[in-house]
Amino acid sequence: MVELNGRQKAAVLLVSLGPELSAQIYRHLRDEEIEVLTREIANTGSVRAAVRDEVFNEFYEMYLAREYVEQGGIDYARELLEKALGAARAEAILARLVSTMKARPFSFARKTDPNQLLNFIQNEHPQTIALILAYLNPEQAGMILSALPPETQVDVAKRIAMLDRTTPEILKEIEETLEKRLSAFAIEDYTMAGGIDAAVEILSLVDRATEKTILDALEEEDPELAEAILKRMFVFEDIITLDDRAIQKVLREIDTRDLALALKTASEEVAARIYKNMSKRAADMLKEDIEYMGPVRLRDIEEAQQKIVATIRRLEEAGEIIISRGGEDEIVV
Repeated sequence: MVELNGRQKAAVLLVSLGPELSAQIYRHLRDEEIEVLTREIANTGSVRAAVRDEVFNEFYEMYLAREYVEQGGIDYARELLEKALGAARAEAILARLVSTMKARPFSFARKTDPNQLLNFIQNEHPQTIALILAYLNPEQAGMILSALPPETQVDVAKRIAMLDRTTPEILKEIEETLEKRLSAFAIEDYTMAGGIDAAVEILSLVDRATEKTILDALEEEDPELAEAILKRMFVFEDIITLDDRAIQKVLREIDTRDLALALKTASEEVAARIYKNMSKRAADMLKEDIEYMGPVRLRDIEEAQQKIVATIRRLEEAGEIIISRGGEDEIVV
């Protein structure tokens, strides 16, 4: 295979994954990263199957290695990789991994019981708590956020959403302090954490009462931030997580024109769930409306999808439908 640099490999991977999956990956990148990758993709011609397969294999091996390092450190990763791929291949992968990345901060904290972490950080400044939660697994962070006093929950959630970059000096100081108090091992890293996506992921895993308390308070304190979080708490594509009865209820509440617009760019899975919960005649008419709609501005599609999402949230608030939340043990009878 022709030797490729990191950007070229990333471009090959995204081209091979296709536009839908690549778009999902783009959402997690910074603007400058998107610009560099897009330029590289534009310069990428047809990709031979052998090149694609080799890039996929390398990506998978690096992914496995990173997961193993996160779970138990370099020695643990080396042991598992040697069993799976042999000693020489394992060493080559780890060498490449170590040269291109460091483990995220607070790796020791991600292996600690949330209740124990809560005892150590609950009296810290909300900014410190927000920084630590942003680096934890969402499940851990959600449990800790739920256990904080209501006024602290709101403050911490707001600070998580507004986090961007943190200087290495501050990260190191907080990490070392917590490390000493927990008597654990920490691996340095200075990466981005926090932001609205982190706040949404954590809030999606807290109980409904905690979520409502935080969001209601945020709407009063910072309406724009609250709206940005709400837009991502339940996106249009998440409609597939609703049961059929709930989808049918939603369909009765929304305008057909909005539904046609919303489905214009929806995935096949979403469209299939919608059509499944309509009569054959209504589904055929909706498909015709979409087919003869012609070009539509993306902004209009997004507005239609947001209207439907707003309807879903309104119905949930009224107790007429249930949105499943991964962090809750919900029993529906």
